[in-house]
Amino acid sequence: MPPSQFLVTSWRLCLWPVWYLDPEVSYSYYTSTLDAKSAPTIVVQFVSQDDGEMLLGPAVNVPADFSHEGLEALANKQSGQTTHSGAPTRLVVSTSLLQEVLAHPSKAFMPEDALKVYCSPQSIFRLHGASILVWHSCLSGRLLATGSGDTTARLLDLNMELPSYTLAGHKGWMLCVEWEAREWKLATSGHNGQVRIWNPKSGKPLGDALKGHTMWITSLAWGPIHINAKNPRVALSSKDNTVHIWSTGKVVYILKDHVYWVTTLALNTDFVLCTSLYDHTGKVPTSDKEGKSSVSHMWGFRFAALALALVRYESITASTPELLISSSDDHTLFLWSVFRVETGDGLTGHQRQVSHVGFSPYGQWATSAGFDNCLRVWGGQESGYIARLRGHIMPVYRLTCVSKDRTVKY
Repeated sequence: MPPSQFLVTSWRLCLWPVWYLDPEVSYSYYTSTLDAKSAPTIVVQFVSQDDGEMLLGPAVNVPADFSHEGLEALANKQSGQTTHSGAPTRLVVSTSLLQEVLAHPSKAFMPEDALKVYCSPQSIFRLHGASILVWHSCLSGRLLATGSGDTTARLLDLNMELPSYTLAGHKGWMLCVEWEAREWKLATSGHNGQVRIWNPKSGKPLGDALKGHTMWITSLAWGPIHINAKNPRVALSSKDNTVHIWSTGKVVYILKDHVYWVTTLALNTDFVLCTSLYDHTGKVPTSDKEGKSSVSHMWGFRFAALALALVRYESITASTPELLISSSDDHTLFLWSVFRVETGDGLTGHQRQVSHVGFSPYGQWATSAGFDNCLRVWGGQESGYIARLRGHIMPVYRLTCVSKDRTVKY
């Protein structure tokens, strides 16, 4: 694989006229040339955006229809960049000055006037010796993790715009990187089926590699912090058709009831998790005091919105345990208890692959779509078969349940 380079920032150009003169004269001059065979010539001056005064070079004459790529090359040439040659240039003009600036001037200017082009010199970080396959930013936006085909991951401090640590230890391509919600840990997985947990502050691994999968890891997911803040679990899915759930360096659960690829996962709390505190009544707390008046026991939350969102979630799970449903190309579905990670009976009935599955907004039932041209409705709690919806003459790929009219869209 060819060497890879990670672009942090680039040349950024902004166009401003130096003088503003008679609008009728300048507008008629430029618009009269739009349909002409040859575009007019304009004067461009590249200026550093740092102080707005330092010139990168002398003013130059360029055709008004000079392309975006041409301005990039000219700006880099005048800047005299040798260390980071070939750095791309970001312009406010995507096609040409003639079409996007001169034909629609907010302020008028004459042909002999110059257009100031503000440039900020940027750089390219060449972090890896092979292609970058995956990257993930932490929630605060302070740190960025990249994974590469050179079997390493790199950490970058986005505030300082500098690389910090190289995470080495995998023996295969880096396929997944995932931040823990508090940003105290980073999980990475390689093509050899192993996962490592890192301390981003020191760049050191936390314990040994997590081993157990026989094929490569396809995805990683950290458990919610509010469930286990001290030792959050991490779930790993693999091409070997299993999911391993780890805690404190040990496997606590293995999900392996399916015998072929798992296509979709859905929670019976998806609707509440996605809508948060918005219950479609139009009532949103305007202050912490207003929110706490209705949820007094949630005084520990800094924002009342978070308290109300958790109350909605608890109101659903109080009567119905949180359940996960999985669909597979093995023609079956399984219901799982989220907190015990126990599976119920397999849901059979589809004659071909199950392409999608989803719960109704409040988890009363689940609906699955398949390549057997039909949908099947299942009980959301007791996992019983309810009905088959027919009518399609081709495979059904996607479906969704609507909260208000009690219908299924597919």
